[in-house]
Amino acid sequence: MLRIAVLLLVALLALILVAATWQRRLLFFPTHESGNNGLSEWRHGQELIGFAREVPAPLNVWLMLHGNGGQASDRAYALPSFSRNDSVFILEYPGYGARPGEPSRASLDAAARQAYRLLRERFPRTPVCVLGESLGSGPASVLSGEHPPPDKIVLVAPFDQLHRVAAYHYPFLPVRLLLSDDWDNVQSLRGYGGRVEIFGMRDDEVIPDRFAKALADSKQGALFREIEGGHNDWAAGGEVAIRNP
Repeated sequence: MLRIAVLLLVALLALILVAATWQRRLLFFPTHESGNNGLSEWRHGQELIGFAREVPAPLNVWLMLHGNGGQASDRAYALPSFSRNDSVFILEYPGYGARPGEPSRASLDAAARQAYRLLRERFPRTPVCVLGESLGSGPASVLSGEHPPPDKIVLVAPFDQLHRVAAYHYPFLPVRLLLSDDWDNVQSLRGYGGRVEIFGMRDDEVIPDRFAKALADSKQGALFREIEGGHNDWAAGGEVAIRNP
């Protein structure tokens, strides 16, 4: 029995070590495809920031922070959810698409802040709002602390605290010790006084909607809507209309 217990302990320690080493490979799934799906490149000088659908004299400007898989140009599917009178700028994360760098919480948060400030500078008299999709709800919530803050924040298939989602998927691991790239959206949104709208997906297998509901419950005044579909279905049924106000 002692030998079996020792072997199990060694196996568990090895698993923990592998998980800690490969944590970012388990969290970030960038692709590096060419093409823009009809979107325009969004650049600051020579630096690629992301992709955009711009309209003349937009009523609102939206910064979209996408999920952990794919790349910014993949998110053309989300455009029908926005008003045709609004411009939409989709951030390319470091290490995704053609943007250099390595994805991490620090690099995604920094890129989100840079993108948000660029839009504020370019559109000083236009409302600038933020959409966070899935993992993107983390850096989107971080932007609530910017000055001035976003005029509105919309979160689709979000989490309250990322380590709780990780613990749901890996209950046998001490995820709080292993997850160096953690976002706490409850804490990030605590001081935000603007409008928050949260959509949870009823059949979400990646981030079950109870995590979205927990986030909505933690934020006084947040509007929560549960909609049909799985994690990646939010833009397919026409139920999500991203608007300001």
